[in-house]
Amino acid sequence: MSEHYNTDYTREQIEEILNKIKACIQENKYIVALNDKRQENRNFIEKYNVYSTKLKAILLNLTTEDFCYSLNNLNPQYSDEILYVFVPILTLYDESGLENNLATYIKINLIEKSNSDLLIVISFHKLNKKVKYLFK
Repeated sequence: MSEHYNTDYTREQIEEILNKIKACIQENKYIVALNDKRQENRNFIEKYNVYSTKLKAILLNLTTEDFCYSLNNLNPQYSDEILYVFVPILTLYDESGLENNLATYIKINLIEKSNSDLLIVISFHKLNKKVKYLFK
């Protein structure tokens, strides 16, 4: 595992982070990165028809056991931000209706501000590298 990955968390700390993440989602204070740099997200969402309601449900169902690690944002402009990686196994249906059980890579930027938190889902696609779960 990369030296940039942080796994120094207790179960309680991840539960607290998940509570903040889920509060943002419930309050619709989140976005999914779908810009030109995030074509993989767009392709995955289209292929498996994971639009608004389904996407929200997936994010709300993240668990402590889905957590793998965190890392600092590598963009120097945002180097103080922490990104959290979760990899749930999802049952999704592709465009031809076939059922797929997919390890899904979800990288989240939880931006905590004094007046209001915001959540950015930076990555949302099929897992394409090996990960270790922290609590599984």
